[in-house]
Amino acid sequence: MRELVRYKMIFNGRVQGVGFRYKASYIADKYRLTGYVKNEYDGSVSMEVQGTEQEIYMLIKELANDRIIDIMDIAKERIPVDDDERGFITQY
Repeated sequence: MRELVRYKMIFNGRVQGVGFRYKASYIADKYRLTGYVKNEYDGSVSMEVQGTEQEIYMLIKELANDRIIDIMDIAKERIPVDDDERGFITQY
């Protein structure tokens, strides 16, 4: 049984116009994570992501290791799990 957690995260740095949302969605699918990712008007990217601590760690690690994406800061807050969520989407 997977012990699920959920985080709301705000990514700052070079995170818009570099394929961040596409890559986040691809990695989320790879690790069976649920949630969403979207660009914000201030140039940041927000994400709510749900999975195990290890799976979420791997998502962040793979995003941080991208050669184009440059994450300068991540604000991370644990929030309640959404039991009804079934996928990971990119919001526009």
